[in-house]
Amino acid sequence: MSETVTPAAEGAGATRRTTRGLVTRERIVAAAAQLMFERGVAGTSTPDVRDAAGVSSSQIYHYFADKSALTRAVIEFQTARILTGQRVLLSRLDSFEALRDWRDAIVQIEHGLDCRGGCPLGSLTSELAEHDPAARTALAEGFTQWTAAIRDGLQDMLDRGVLRDDADPHRLSLATMAALQGGLILAQAQRSTAALEAGLDAMIERIAFHAVAP
Repeated sequence: MSETVTPAAEGAGATRRTTRGLVTRERIVAAAAQLMFERGVAGTSTPDVRDAAGVSSSQIYHYFADKSALTRAVIEFQTARILTGQRVLLSRLDSFEALRDWRDAIVQIEHGLDCRGGCPLGSLTSELAEHDPAARTALAEGFTQWTAAIRDGLQDMLDRGVLRDDADPHRLSLATMAALQGGLILAQAQRSTAALEAGLDAMIERIAFHAVAP
């Protein structure tokens, strides 16, 4: 006797296939992200990603038309990972104590990495920005999201009267991001967090310059 497949059963099967597909895609992107962080984009081949992810080449090309498409997915992955990893701190970056906690967390991350690798977005930018416009646009958006989280906290401090009206959250957040990225590059080159700490401390002091007197 033949088995009758109901629409509900068909839908459940499609959901399972979709879920498996998403898991496979994420595994490919995560493997590519790790390899590109360690070796750079140019030093990461499709066979490298295939072997690291434990998939076939046809599966990679099923989800990504070419290496450029995979690289853009890696940029989105790294942006999400940074924002997720710092979510607790970034979501309440609205006091000087919270700014110092965030600074300490960044420094601690670098110590944990032995100051190797630099910023995942910064490293990709130095390699891709000049010859891959689509990647540069994706990277710029990643930095914009990261900077916006800092700006929102400073804006909250301004709205609550912690900072004076002459404070500019937009410029201060941009400067903080610049100090962070410059500090991460120097940490990578010097294998020391001294410059990173100095840059972030200087920005916190600059923000404190706009503090309302107690």
